[in-house]
Amino acid sequence: MSIAVYRIDDRLIHGQVVVGWGQVLGVGFIVLVDDEVRGSDWEQELYRMGVPPAVSVEFAGVAEAIMRLPAWEADPRRGIVLTGDIDGMVTLCTGAPDRISRVNLGGIHFREGRKERLRYLYLSDEEATKLRALARCGIEVTAQDVPTARPVPLEELLA
Repeated sequence: MSIAVYRIDDRLIHGQVVVGWGQVLGVGFIVLVDDEVRGSDWEQELYRMGVPPAVSVEFAGVAEAIMRLPAWEADPRRGIVLTGDIDGMVTLCTGAPDRISRVNLGGIHFREGRKERLRYLYLSDEEATKLRALARCGIEVTAQDVPTARPVPLEELLA
């Protein structure tokens, strides 16, 4: 399988994803799964500007991504599939059962109703419930801002 990381990060494509994860994992492509960005040419161009020319960037809405997962998994290059929120990743995981075995929680920042779990991770009770549901489906959910950090298991994160 060529998808190295399925990641949730509300900043989408930024330096930590490109350098911190992309270079360390040797990725050749990044897939940004977001319905709004998929429909915005100027946002797509903005995100492309932050990625080195050797790394291709694809944009997909969530429903489209579910259909395209087999092709991305078959790509000989390593890749990152990135959503900006938990709902997008939950939809992707439930729409493609048995394809996604691990989800990385990256930057999910403060918003009203969220509690700090780690310095880079804030979750509402509803979001925590959704992540627990993913874990009950057999998906390993961990928080890890950079590859050199220790992955924090969901159970520890929500304790």
